[in-house]
Amino acid sequence: MKKSIVKYLIGVAALALATTANAKEVDETVDAASDGHVDITNISGSVEVFGWSKSSVEVTGDLGEKVEELILERNGDKVLVKVKVPRNNSNNISSDLTIRVPAGSSIDVSTVSADITSEDVEGEQMLHTVSGDVIVQAAGSDISAQSVSGDVDVTGDGSDMETEASTVSGDVTVVDVSGAVAAEAVSGDIVVSDGSFDRATLNSVNGEIEFHAGLRDGGKLAIETVNGEVDVQFGGDVSAKFDIETFNGDIDNCFGPKAERTSRYAPGWELSFTVGDGDGRVTIMTLNGDVDICN
Repeated sequence: MKKSIVKYLIGVAALALATTANAKEVDETVDAASDGHVDITNISGSVEVFGWSKSSVEVTGDLGEKVEELILERNGDKVLVKVKVPRNNSNNISSDLTIRVPAGSSIDVSTVSADITSEDVEGEQMLHTVSGDVIVQAAGSDISAQSVSGDVDVTGDGSDMETEASTVSGDVTVVDVSGAVAAEAVSGDIVVSDGSFDRATLNSVNGEIEFHAGLRDGGKLAIETVNGEVDVQFGGDVSAKFDIETFNGDIDNCFGPKAERTSRYAPGWELSFTVGDGDGRVTIMTLNGDVDICN
Protein backbone atom coordinates (compact mmCIF):
# COMPACT_ATOMS: atom_id res chain seq x y z
CA MET A 1 0.00 0.00 0.00
CA LYS A 2 2.79 2.40 0.97
CA LYS A 3 4.73 1.56 -2.21
CA SER A 4 1.64 2.40 -4.31
CA ILE A 5 1.30 5.78 -2.62
CA VAL A 6 4.98 6.52 -3.17
CA LYS A 7 4.72 5.56 -6.85
CA TYR A 8 1.64 7.77 -7.21
CA LEU A 9 3.39 10.77 -5.64
CA ILE A 10 6.44 10.24 -7.82
CA GLY A 11 4.19 10.14 -10.89
CA VAL A 12 2.43 13.37 -9.91
CA ALA A 13 5.76 15.11 -9.31
CA ALA A 14 7.12 13.90 -12.66
CA LEU A 15 4.00 15.15 -14.46
CA ALA A 16 4.31 18.56 -12.80
CA LEU A 17 7.96 18.81 -13.78
CA ALA A 18 7.17 17.80 -17.35
CA THR A 19 4.40 20.37 -17.60
CA THR A 20 6.71 23.09 -16.27
CA ALA A 21 9.47 22.04 -18.63
CA ASN A 22 7.14 22.17 -21.65
CA ALA A 23 5.82 25.65 -20.81
CA LYS A 24 7.31 28.53 -22.77
CA GLU A 25 8.32 31.51 -20.70
CA VAL A 26 7.52 34.91 -22.13
CA ASP A 27 8.83 38.36 -21.21
CA GLU A 28 8.10 41.02 -23.83
CA THR A 29 7.50 44.78 -23.80
CA VAL A 30 6.17 47.33 -26.29
CA ASP A 31 5.80 51.11 -26.03
CA ALA A 32 2.22 52.32 -25.52
CA ALA A 33 0.19 55.52 -25.20
CA SER A 34 -0.46 56.59 -21.62
CA ASP A 35 -4.23 56.63 -22.26
CA GLY A 36 -4.51 54.19 -25.15
CA HIS A 37 -6.42 50.95 -25.59
CA VAL A 38 -5.13 47.43 -24.91
CA ASP A 39 -6.90 44.43 -26.46
CA ILE A 40 -6.08 41.09 -24.80
CA THR A 41 -7.07 37.58 -25.94
CA ASN A 42 -6.14 34.32 -24.24
CA ILE A 43 -8.13 31.14 -24.84
CA SER A 44 -7.14 29.14 -21.76
CA GLY A 45 -5.26 29.71 -18.50
CA SER A 46 -5.37 33.05 -16.72
CA VAL A 47 -4.98 36.77 -17.37
CA GLU A 48 -3.86 39.26 -14.73
CA VAL A 49 -3.80 42.93 -15.71
CA PHE A 50 -2.15 45.63 -13.60
CA GLY A 51 -1.98 49.35 -14.26
CA TRP A 52 1.41 51.04 -13.78
CA SER A 53 3.07 54.42 -14.34
CA LYS A 54 5.14 53.44 -17.39
CA SER A 55 4.13 54.19 -21.00
CA SER A 56 4.56 50.61 -22.09
CA VAL A 57 2.82 47.25 -22.07
CA GLU A 58 4.74 44.37 -20.52
CA VAL A 59 3.72 40.73 -20.85
CA THR A 60 5.26 38.03 -18.69
CA GLY A 61 4.20 34.48 -17.88
CA ASP A 62 4.06 31.01 -19.37
CA LEU A 63 2.66 29.92 -22.73
CA GLY A 64 1.23 26.45 -23.29
CA GLU A 65 3.34 23.88 -25.14
CA LYS A 66 1.17 23.96 -28.28
CA VAL A 67 0.85 27.75 -28.44
CA GLU A 68 2.15 29.04 -31.77
CA GLU A 69 3.22 32.48 -30.58
CA LEU A 70 2.44 35.50 -28.45
CA ILE A 71 1.43 38.47 -30.56
CA LEU A 72 2.36 41.80 -28.97
CA GLU A 73 2.11 44.76 -31.30
CA ARG A 74 1.21 48.43 -31.31
CA ASN A 75 -0.85 50.25 -33.91
CA GLY A 76 -1.22 53.93 -33.04
CA ASP A 77 -2.86 54.22 -29.64
CA LYS A 78 -3.86 50.55 -29.65
CA VAL A 79 -1.88 47.57 -28.40
CA LEU A 80 -2.78 43.96 -29.19
CA VAL A 81 -1.87 41.10 -26.87
CA LYS A 82 -2.95 37.76 -28.29
CA VAL A 83 -2.07 34.15 -27.59
CA LYS A 84 -2.16 32.47 -31.01
CA VAL A 85 -3.10 28.79 -30.91
CA PRO A 86 -3.51 26.13 -33.61
CA ARG A 87 -6.97 25.79 -35.11
CA ASN A 88 -9.09 22.90 -33.79
CA ASN A 89 -6.53 22.10 -31.09
CA SER A 90 -7.43 22.74 -27.46
CA ASN A 91 -4.70 20.60 -25.87
CA ASN A 92 -1.66 22.10 -24.14
CA ILE A 93 -2.59 25.70 -24.92
CA SER A 94 -3.18 26.88 -21.34
CA SER A 95 -1.25 30.12 -20.86
CA ASP A 96 -0.88 32.21 -17.71
CA LEU A 97 -0.18 35.87 -18.45
CA THR A 98 0.64 38.86 -16.26
CA ILE A 99 0.17 42.07 -18.23
CA ARG A 100 1.13 45.55 -17.09
CA VAL A 101 -0.45 48.46 -18.93
CA PRO A 102 -0.32 52.25 -18.52
CA ALA A 103 -2.74 53.08 -15.72
CA GLY A 104 -4.80 55.39 -17.94
CA SER A 105 -5.46 52.66 -20.51
CA SER A 106 -8.81 51.20 -21.44
CA ILE A 107 -8.75 47.42 -21.78
CA ASP A 108 -10.74 44.69 -23.50
CA VAL A 109 -10.00 41.17 -22.23
CA SER A 110 -11.55 38.09 -23.85
CA THR A 111 -10.99 34.48 -22.77
CA VAL A 112 -12.74 31.14 -23.12
CA SER A 113 -11.47 29.06 -20.22
CA ALA A 114 -9.53 31.44 -18.03
CA ASP A 115 -9.85 33.61 -14.95
CA ILE A 116 -9.48 37.37 -15.37
CA THR A 117 -8.08 39.75 -12.75
CA SER A 118 -7.67 43.51 -13.17
CA GLU A 119 -6.21 46.06 -10.76
CA ASP A 120 -5.18 49.74 -10.90
CA VAL A 121 -6.55 50.29 -14.42
CA GLU A 122 -8.21 53.70 -14.64
CA GLY A 123 -9.79 53.51 -18.11
CA GLU A 124 -12.91 51.69 -19.27
CA GLN A 125 -12.78 47.93 -18.91
CA MET A 126 -14.55 45.16 -20.82
CA LEU A 127 -13.81 41.75 -19.32
CA HIS A 128 -15.46 38.65 -20.79
CA THR A 129 -14.86 34.95 -20.14
CA VAL A 130 -16.84 31.81 -20.85
CA SER A 131 -15.54 29.62 -18.05
CA GLY A 132 -13.76 31.45 -15.26
CA ASP A 133 -14.02 34.10 -12.57
CA VAL A 134 -13.74 37.83 -13.21
CA ILE A 135 -12.26 39.97 -10.43
CA VAL A 136 -11.88 43.67 -11.16
CA GLN A 137 -11.00 46.88 -9.35
CA ALA A 138 -12.80 49.91 -10.72
CA ALA A 139 -11.53 53.48 -10.61
CA GLY A 140 -14.40 55.64 -11.84
CA SER A 141 -14.55 54.49 -15.48
CA ASP A 142 -17.23 52.24 -16.92
CA ILE A 143 -17.00 48.48 -16.36
CA SER A 144 -18.49 45.53 -18.23
CA ALA A 145 -17.66 42.21 -16.53
CA GLN A 146 -19.23 39.00 -17.79
CA SER A 147 -18.83 35.27 -17.26
CA VAL A 148 -20.91 32.32 -18.41
CA SER A 149 -19.69 29.94 -15.72
CA GLY A 150 -17.94 31.74 -12.88
CA ASP A 151 -18.20 34.46 -10.25
CA VAL A 152 -18.00 38.16 -11.07
CA ASP A 153 -16.59 40.54 -8.43
CA VAL A 154 -16.36 44.31 -8.95
CA THR A 155 -14.82 46.56 -6.30
CA GLY A 156 -14.82 50.32 -6.73
CA ASP A 157 -13.55 53.40 -4.93
CA GLY A 158 -16.94 55.06 -4.49
CA SER A 159 -16.72 57.00 -7.78
CA ASP A 160 -19.63 57.33 -10.20
CA MET A 161 -19.54 54.96 -13.16
CA GLU A 162 -21.63 52.65 -15.32
CA THR A 163 -21.26 49.08 -14.10
CA GLU A 164 -22.52 45.97 -15.86
CA ALA A 165 -21.87 42.63 -14.15
CA SER A 166 -23.43 39.34 -15.20
CA THR A 167 -23.01 35.58 -15.07
CA VAL A 168 -25.09 32.57 -16.01
CA SER A 169 -23.81 30.23 -13.31
CA GLY A 170 -22.12 32.01 -10.43
CA ASP A 171 -22.46 34.89 -8.00
CA VAL A 172 -22.22 38.61 -8.73
CA THR A 173 -20.74 40.95 -6.11
CA VAL A 174 -20.48 44.72 -6.57
CA VAL A 175 -18.90 46.70 -3.71
CA ASP A 176 -18.30 50.45 -3.25
CA VAL A 177 -19.44 51.39 -6.74
CA SER A 178 -21.73 54.39 -7.35
CA GLY A 179 -23.75 55.88 -10.20
CA ALA A 180 -25.49 53.14 -12.16
CA VAL A 181 -25.36 49.35 -11.88
CA ALA A 182 -26.97 46.51 -13.82
CA ALA A 183 -26.34 43.05 -12.35
CA GLU A 184 -27.72 39.75 -13.59
CA ALA A 185 -27.35 36.09 -12.62
CA VAL A 186 -29.29 33.10 -13.91
CA SER A 187 -28.20 30.73 -11.16
CA GLY A 188 -26.46 32.62 -8.38
CA ASP A 189 -26.72 35.37 -5.79
CA ILE A 190 -26.35 39.09 -6.39
CA VAL A 191 -24.88 41.41 -3.76
CA VAL A 192 -24.61 45.18 -4.17
CA SER A 193 -23.19 46.95 -1.13
CA ASP A 194 -21.95 50.44 -0.27
CA GLY A 195 -22.00 53.31 -2.75
CA SER A 196 -25.05 55.30 -3.86
CA PHE A 197 -27.04 55.06 -7.07
CA ASP A 198 -29.13 56.97 -9.55
CA ARG A 199 -30.10 53.68 -11.16
CA ALA A 200 -29.80 50.04 -10.09
CA THR A 201 -31.29 47.06 -11.92
CA LEU A 202 -30.81 43.62 -10.36
CA ASN A 203 -32.18 40.37 -11.83
CA SER A 204 -31.77 36.73 -10.84
CA VAL A 205 -33.62 33.55 -11.80
CA ASN A 206 -32.40 31.31 -8.99
CA GLY A 207 -30.62 33.22 -6.27
CA GLU A 208 -30.89 35.76 -3.51
CA ILE A 209 -30.55 39.49 -4.15
CA GLU A 210 -29.05 41.85 -1.58
CA PHE A 211 -28.94 45.63 -1.98
CA HIS A 212 -27.24 47.44 0.90
CA ALA A 213 -26.51 50.87 -0.55
CA GLY A 214 -27.88 54.37 -0.98
CA LEU A 215 -30.57 55.47 -3.43
CA ARG A 216 -30.19 59.07 -4.51
CA ASP A 217 -32.99 61.61 -4.92
CA GLY A 218 -34.90 60.69 -8.05
CA GLY A 219 -33.09 57.35 -8.20
CA LYS A 220 -34.59 54.12 -9.50
CA LEU A 221 -34.12 50.64 -8.02
CA ALA A 222 -35.63 47.66 -9.83
CA ILE A 223 -35.23 44.13 -8.43
CA GLU A 224 -36.68 40.93 -9.84
CA THR A 225 -36.07 37.28 -8.97
CA VAL A 226 -37.94 34.06 -9.66
CA ASN A 227 -36.61 31.91 -6.82
CA GLY A 228 -34.81 33.75 -4.05
CA GLU A 229 -35.12 36.16 -1.18
CA VAL A 230 -34.66 39.91 -1.53
CA ASP A 231 -32.95 41.94 1.19
CA VAL A 232 -32.89 45.73 0.79
CA GLN A 233 -31.26 48.03 3.35
CA PHE A 234 -30.83 51.62 2.31
CA GLY A 235 -27.76 53.51 3.40
CA GLY A 236 -29.16 56.81 4.64
CA ASP A 237 -32.51 58.46 3.97
CA VAL A 238 -34.58 57.51 0.97
CA SER A 239 -37.36 59.34 -0.87
CA ALA A 240 -39.28 57.11 -3.23
CA LYS A 241 -42.52 55.45 -4.25
CA PHE A 242 -42.46 51.72 -3.51
CA ASP A 243 -44.22 48.89 -5.34
CA ILE A 244 -43.48 45.42 -3.98
CA GLU A 245 -45.06 42.11 -4.94
CA THR A 246 -44.36 38.46 -4.17
CA PHE A 247 -46.40 35.47 -5.23
CA ASN A 248 -45.13 33.02 -2.64
CA GLY A 249 -43.34 34.78 0.20
CA ASP A 250 -43.67 37.35 2.97
CA ILE A 251 -42.96 41.09 2.84
CA ASP A 252 -41.28 42.61 5.90
CA ASN A 253 -41.23 46.43 5.75
CA CYS A 254 -39.65 48.53 8.50
CA PHE A 255 -41.01 51.77 7.00
CA GLY A 256 -44.43 51.05 8.50
CA PRO A 257 -47.14 50.04 6.00
CA LYS A 258 -48.14 46.39 5.99
CA ALA A 259 -48.50 44.18 2.95
CA GLU A 260 -51.89 43.03 1.75
CA ARG A 261 -53.06 39.86 0.05
CA THR A 262 -53.26 40.10 -3.74
CA SER A 263 -56.30 37.80 -3.65
CA ARG A 264 -58.42 35.87 -1.23
CA TYR A 265 -57.61 32.73 -3.19
CA ALA A 266 -53.89 33.17 -3.86
CA PRO A 267 -50.83 33.22 -1.55
CA GLY A 268 -49.37 36.41 -2.96
CA TRP A 269 -48.68 39.70 -1.14
CA GLU A 270 -48.35 43.24 -2.43
CA LEU A 271 -47.35 46.56 -0.91
CA SER A 272 -47.40 50.11 -2.27
CA PHE A 273 -46.40 53.18 -0.27
CA THR A 274 -44.42 56.41 -0.45
CA VAL A 275 -41.52 57.62 1.66
CA GLY A 276 -40.56 61.31 1.72
CA ASP A 277 -41.40 63.27 -1.40
CA GLY A 278 -41.59 60.09 -3.45
CA ASP A 279 -39.34 61.43 -6.21
CA GLY A 280 -37.55 58.09 -6.57
CA ARG A 281 -38.94 54.72 -7.59
CA VAL A 282 -38.43 51.26 -6.06
CA THR A 283 -39.99 48.17 -7.65
CA ILE A 284 -39.44 44.67 -6.29
CA MET A 285 -40.94 41.47 -7.65
CA THR A 286 -40.30 37.87 -6.64
CA LEU A 287 -42.15 34.68 -7.45
CA ASN A 288 -40.84 32.49 -4.64
CA GLY A 289 -39.09 34.27 -1.81
CA ASP A 290 -39.43 36.70 1.05
CA VAL A 291 -38.77 40.43 0.75
CA ASP A 292 -37.16 42.43 3.56
CA ILE A 293 -36.87 46.18 3.17
CA CYS A 294 -35.46 48.67 5.65
CA ASN A 295 -33.00 51.55 6.16
